[in-house]
Amino acid sequence: MIRFAGDSGDGMQLTGDRFTSETAVFGNDLATLPDFPAEIRAPAGSLPGVSGFQVHFADHDILTPGDQPNVLVAMNPAALKVNIGDLAKGGTLIVNTDAFNDRNLQKAGYGSNPLEDGSLADFHVHEVALSSMTIEALKGIDLITSREAERSKNFFALGLMSWLYQRPVEGTLAFVEKKFAKRPEIAEANAKAFKAGWNYGETSEDFAVSYEIAPAKLEPGTYRQISGNTALTYGLIAASKLSGLPLFLGAYPITPASEVLEQLAYLKHFGVRTFQAEDEIAASGAALGAAFGGALGVTTSAGPGIVLKSETVGLAVTLELPLIVVDIQRAGPSTGMPTKPEQADLLMVMFGRNSESPVPVVAASTPAGCFHAAIEAVRIAIKYRTPVFLLSDAYLANGSEPWLIPEVGALADISTEFATEPNDGETFLPYRRDAETLARPWAIPGTPGLEHRIGGLEKEDETGNVSYDPENHDLMVRLRAAKVAGIAADIPELEVDDPDGAETLVLGWGSTYGAIGAAARRVRATGRNVATAHLNHLNPFPRNTGEVVRAYDKVLIPEINLGQLRMLVRAEFLVDAVGYNKVRGRPFRAAELEDAITALVDS
Repeated sequence: MIRFAGDSGDGMQLTGDRFTSETAVFGNDLATLPDFPAEIRAPAGSLPGVSGFQVHFADHDILTPGDQPNVLVAMNPAALKVNIGDLAKGGTLIVNTDAFNDRNLQKAGYGSNPLEDGSLADFHVHEVALSSMTIEALKGIDLITSREAERSKNFFALGLMSWLYQRPVEGTLAFVEKKFAKRPEIAEANAKAFKAGWNYGETSEDFAVSYEIAPAKLEPGTYRQISGNTALTYGLIAASKLSGLPLFLGAYPITPASEVLEQLAYLKHFGVRTFQAEDEIAASGAALGAAFGGALGVTTSAGPGIVLKSETVGLAVTLELPLIVVDIQRAGPSTGMPTKPEQADLLMVMFGRNSESPVPVVAASTPAGCFHAAIEAVRIAIKYRTPVFLLSDAYLANGSEPWLIPEVGALADISTEFATEPNDGETFLPYRRDAETLARPWAIPGTPGLEHRIGGLEKEDETGNVSYDPENHDLMVRLRAAKVAGIAADIPELEVDDPDGAETLVLGWGSTYGAIGAAARRVRATGRNVATAHLNHLNPFPRNTGEVVRAYDKVLIPEINLGQLRMLVRAEFLVDAVGYNKVRGRPFRAAELEDAITALVDS
């Protein structure tokens, strides 16, 4: 487990991403945790401006980015102060000594130099003059100033770590040449800095050994490194092709969802249309209009933006049209901590609308799993003519892992049919329902003979005319609720991992999947029995959920909120579930969940 940390201008995300890419090419299993400040440019050397990137890689299957890094690369005192508490005792610490001057130490709040006062005695410290050695290595490159040369120190650090862990170098050198093709002098500088870092590791007596992590034994196939946002983007495009519907995205930029808008705009050659609206309300309204026109309407946002879309979602409930609402959750409330993860929007997407307006909710559990979660959300939306919430979060969105690229032919067909002719003699009844799904016909505007009324006012059963009849309103409310509840028969049952007949069940949803799985492995290694289950469908629940949770004496529900799923489970199934809840803007560590599970098993 390696963590790169430095100022937000030090290129730590690029450094971590390149190390991850070469690790993926090498064939290791991996998981990453990027961590960056919300400020566009915090003051250089300040604690709020620290940016980090942690990567966990192994020769076997892993589930999380790791609890504590074994190696910390700290580019300045602020990076050291923010991250040193996470470094495992006895771990390796590589520091850029050039940055440890009086001014930077003062900015970081150090009263003395930690490299000299003995406070780092618990670690193996390697003092490396990253800045000055990078500047020296780049002397002679035309058009490169000393300041520009110093900015290449992240590639020096990347070269050193690539040597230390025997990562391939060809891919990084090719990346540098391509990325900086318009500035060949910058490309040359970064390539030279990378090679200088590699050579320093090779020749320095400070690093007596290097390490080799063998490739992992993964399922055969073609893999690529993928982040959650990229997987979600590809999933939406795949769903568009599988459904035969053109993809329309209406979105307003917001962290951490903006990347989906950016990537879909770049992939317009797949028949994607993107609309960057003036605000969140316009974005969702445009997506719903696209759905009315026969497209796959999608709108993306994060918590504060989802609040603004709630009226449009309610309109989609009444119109009974498919609409995908992607909520990439972040820490709140209000603006909160925009770059930090949280899974606290569950109750909002379940109930955050006026009146009785149930909506299906699908949640991704892993970065790569965002691909299939997107397809599933689309499948439900178009089959049942309903808006669907798709939940991800900042941890999944920015984290990455190896993804086994699926065979296109193995992906299920989710195509749908539009209404083409009247369904009651010569009359078209827009709210006459399919007997199995309770979905109404999807009639494209302009289809001869299928003219019908739309709008937010209550519809008369079958005709769709405006109705204030009390009995009709009661009927329509119950029909819409029954339609969503009936989806339970069309989704997989909740799977339980219980190899030893446990009495304790750990139930999770969303991005806690990896930490729960890793913690359960540790608990079982101590001889204790524990079962796990993970929900990907949160409304409706899988049809056997009640049977599963009632089968165990103890149920633990870890969540990065204050107990939202726990509240739903207790209310729905009358099970005395207990929670493990923290909202720190960080994903759970496997070790803390191990302690929580062990305490409940032993109680």
